[in-house]
Amino acid sequence: MSHLLQSWRFWALAAAGFAALTAILAKLGVSGVPSDVATFLRTAVILIFAGLIVVASGQASGLAQISGRSLVFLILSGLATGASWLCYFRALSLGDAARVAPLDKLSVVLVAILGTSLLGETLSLAAWTGVALIAAGAALVASGW
Repeated sequence: MSHLLQSWRFWALAAAGFAALTAILAKLGVSGVPSDVATFLRTAVILIFAGLIVVASGQASGLAQISGRSLVFLILSGLATGASWLCYFRALSLGDAARVAPLDKLSVVLVAILGTSLLGETLSLAAWTGVALIAAGAALVASGW
């Protein structure tokens, strides 16, 4: 079991499962609530939850060890996350979760492009084929075919 907990695949699949629950629960929760208010409430819950995990796991001292460079990138990442969530909740308030979520997952395609072009990561031809299929699948689901 401990080997499983050290696997990036395990955590990535867990993230996908929780992201799926997020879409369904958010769609149910955003009904009759302004999307920005829903995003604020969700963010507050996440802040408290993450804070409790940091304290309970004894990692709070790590906050003082963050370099200036890391701090800048984490702040920018937080701003991007906030913008993403605001857009996501607005989309959920206007559209079906089954169509919104696949378009949101076009982020996978964008990460592949940005990861290779900005971070120097490499993907095989098979991986690029998968990225193209993700893009095609998202387009098909969103189009309503």
